[in-house]
Amino acid sequence: MGAVVKTVHGELRGSVADGVHAFLGVPYAAPPSGADRLGPPRRVEPWEGVRDATRYGAAPPQVAPPESAGSDWDTAVAGEDCLNLNIWTPDPGAAGLPVMVWVQGGMFEFGCTAAYNGSHFARDGVVCVVINWRVGADGFLAVDDGTANLGLLDQVAALEWVRENIAAFGGDPATVTVFGESAGAMSIGTLLSMPRAEGLFRRAIAQSGAAHQVISAETAHRIGRYLAEKLNVPPTREAIAAVPVERLLRAQAELKAELLAQPDPGRWGQEVVTSTLLWQPVIDGEVVPGPPIDRIAAGAGAQVDLIVGTNTDDWRLFRVLSGDIDQITDEVLTGPVGVHGYQALAAYGLPVETALAAYRAAYPDAGPGDLLAAVQTDWWVRIPAIRLADAHVNATSRTYMYEFTWPAPGLGAVHALEIPFVFDTLSTDARLFGPLLGDDPPQQLADTMHAAWISFATSGDPGWPRYDLNRRTTMRFNTTSQAVDDPRAWERALWEGVR
Repeated sequence: MGAVVKTVHGELRGSVADGVHAFLGVPYAAPPSGADRLGPPRRVEPWEGVRDATRYGAAPPQVAPPESAGSDWDTAVAGEDCLNLNIWTPDPGAAGLPVMVWVQGGMFEFGCTAAYNGSHFARDGVVCVVINWRVGADGFLAVDDGTANLGLLDQVAALEWVRENIAAFGGDPATVTVFGESAGAMSIGTLLSMPRAEGLFRRAIAQSGAAHQVISAETAHRIGRYLAEKLNVPPTREAIAAVPVERLLRAQAELKAELLAQPDPGRWGQEVVTSTLLWQPVIDGEVVPGPPIDRIAAGAGAQVDLIVGTNTDDWRLFRVLSGDIDQITDEVLTGPVGVHGYQALAAYGLPVETALAAYRAAYPDAGPGDLLAAVQTDWWVRIPAIRLADAHVNATSRTYMYEFTWPAPGLGAVHALEIPFVFDTLSTDARLFGPLLGDDPPQQLADTMHAAWISFATSGDPGWPRYDLNRRTTMRFNTTSQAVDDPRAWERALWEGVR
């Protein structure tokens, strides 16, 4: 039988396996239901007795993930009581253990904590927490009512819960590292800039995501109006919240299909056409006061140690899984955005001919689809990572850069491939990312990355030289890992003033 832990809201009984204690489906905020469904997170109501914490909790309402995500996202049932988290600890009776809080990705549209297993962090002396947060319209609807970014506020509420309760699980609330990938990393880049998140974490790791992915309030309000029109309700939070969940999700899916079929920047806004993300953090002037990268450059997050990095072939994953990598032509690359959307190089802000010449010179054997994937990798994650590292360099905290370069068979070092190496779950949990890994992924690489992440969470030092503006030292992770200086100088120069 698992241990019982007393939180500020009540007692929890978890489970134990191989010396690791797990507490699953733990509520960190009240269920967002009824009139509060599209409102900010509220405190958990205390409960009496001992609450069972041996099963994963509900996932937030979300559209069906793309087929490319695989079936294993569907590992929990969506439901109202979705603001929950999972905890793995080596010893609830311990004290002062480092804490790592995982913010999952999923395009700001889908996600499920049950896809991640933090037991090997606990095995190695870390209290690991994985959090749910609202996605899609539930998390990022903006209408003209002064409320936005509920998904980010959920993340803040989870971190506040950790600050209040994690000592009961053996963790040190003053030694919290947030880490996340893709939309989770983009969220972390935004949290670094947010007044509401200040002081809630000491360190941060952003994997294939940084501090660029936000949209203007004007664009977000436009998307909110389009959603209300599709639902045939007034463009108010109350009216949209009253719509049944299934109908709201169906309307979101229809709206996304319209964006992809008719990528008109005049209708959607260039930032939405390029990203294809209808729902993402909004510069609302309050929760997100301004562009996160600009606020970080001005000193926000300067007390937080940071690792930021990317995978060599990040966005190639989506071109392969969508099946268009061999269908994109030079005519598509050089065509108009209003016809080809994200497949047109003009969507990314670089002069098209200049970009083509530069990327063809760097990748002489690449076809048009691979050239697009390289440009997308740089636009989405590589250049934002470099800009974040540059902006964060300061005298009061540490900055580190990495690049994951190990190529999966037939794919390359694509998006999300580093996650099972970071979690050290190559052999024990291949549900979500296993199909990418091939038959014999290198355990020594998992040993290296997992240990580096734990070292950083414990001491602020992952084991390679700090990043600075003179050398831009970057650890390149592979079966043999090594630190190199400024490995992406040509991209950095090409994108200057553009991204």
